[in-house]
Amino acid sequence: MTANLEIDLENPDLTADPEIQNEVFMRAFNSGDGNIFNRLYREDAISNLSGGPLRGEERKQFIVDFIAKKPHLKSTVRSAWVAGDVSLVIVDFDLEVETEPGKRVTLHGSCTDVMRRGDDGKWAMVIDRPIADDMPQA
Repeated sequence: MTANLEIDLENPDLTADPEIQNEVFMRAFNSGDGNIFNRLYREDAISNLSGGPLRGEERKQFIVDFIAKKPHLKSTVRSAWVAGDVSLVIVDFDLEVETEPGKRVTLHGSCTDVMRRGDDGKWAMVIDRPIADDMPQA
């Protein structure tokens, strides 16, 4: 269903449909451009992608730096609920990251995402909280 979906990454909209939200999220994440991925977030959003809660410019800079390392995300929607202008989506993910030059590992886990529809009608990320099942050992 979503393979042929046209998505404008310069002006992304997460929509109220959890499958489309997931597809937009993955395509922006896998684009290699952290600025594109950061467009999915409200200005006041919190992301736990770093392992701790980040907001504002600190969140954006982490996202830009992290996505520049070309991680690769695959995710599937496990559960989703929409209540008015708020959406809660839980996904299971596989995230391939580079732990050191030339060495990549895949992290498995789940993520709780909260989106909110703005006054412009577009959906954006409010809370992004991925939790890996196990972290790679140093």
